[in-house]
Amino acid sequence: QVQLVESGGRLVQAGDSLRLSCAASGRTFSSAAMGWFRQAPGKEREFVAAISSGGGTTRYADSVKGRLTISRDNTKNTMYLQMNSLKPEDTAVYYCAARLQPTLWVGPEGYYYWGQGTQVTVSS
Repeated sequence: QVQLVESGGRLVQAGDSLRLSCAASGRTFSSAAMGWFRQAPGKEREFVAAISSGGGTTRYADSVKGRLTISRDNTKNTMYLQMNSLKPEDTAVYYCAARLQPTLWVGPEGYYYWGQGTQVTVSS
C-alpha cells in the first residue's frame, strides 16, 4: 500500500517559480515509477511529467518542457516538481501518482496510486 500527499500549491503570478512535493508512505516507493498529472476546470486530467524508479529517466509533456523539472529523493520517499516561468495556462490541480512498475509511463491508466491533489493558480 502506498499513500501519496502533495503539497506546495498556491497562488502565484505569471513568471514566478514554485516547487511541488509529493510525500509517499510505504516501502515500495523506491521501486515505483512516479508521475505528475494536472487537471484544469472543465478539462480532462493530463500528463505533465514522469520519472523512473531510480530517477535516471524522465519524460515531459511538450507544453512544460524547459520550464518544469521532475525529480525524486528515494532516501526521503519524496518526489518533486520544480516549476519555473509559470503561465496562467499552468493553472490546475496537480496530482502525483505512483506505478507498480519501475519504468515510467505517460498515460494515467498506468498508475495505481494517486494523491488528493494540490491547487496551483497562476495569475496574469
